Amino acid sequence: MVVKYPCKTVDMTFFDTAPFRYVAEVEVNVSAADVFASFENADDWPRWAMPIQKVEWTAPKPFGIGTTRTVSMIGGLVGYEEFIAWERGREMAFCFTHGSKDNIESFAERYEVDAVNEQCCRVRWTMAMKPKGFSKYFLPVFSPAMHLGVKVMLRKFARLVEGRRCF
Repeated sequence: MVVKYPCKTVDMTFFDTAPFRYVAEVEVNVSAADVFASFENADDWPRWAMPIQKVEWTAPKPFGIGTTRTVSMIGGLVGYEEFIAWERGREMAFCFTHGSKDNIESFAERYEVDAVNEQCCRVRWTMAMKPKGFSKYFLPVFSPAMHLGVKVMLRKFARLVEGRRCF
């Protein structure tokens, strides 16, 4: 039996108001369409986002606001996500609706993509969260590592998608 603890769903204002926010930005030498093709590929997420072990889209394409997916992570955490923004080639964001552990009040991620030219774009990733329980005390201690972690993972994402370019 799968245990699902409800999380408080959020809107886009959460990215400005969350008590913990981690932001990374990278320039990627591929098109915005290539970036989104990777975002839509469930197999790509575990290749660059180290905590992720598996992504399963639970809604059919075309993806958009309201699309759902389930993400399995290290430590047995499973996040049940719903997309709260989706503009292919420009922006997507999701929040947890439920989690397999009862230590998250709210969690959301936002990916903003700005084209520099046809084969180059900037990707900005914001991870925002409000923990509960013991995690309220744990997260402040590990925030410096979280800041570094999102930067390392986004650089890894850039290498993954750039490695697919045809020269």
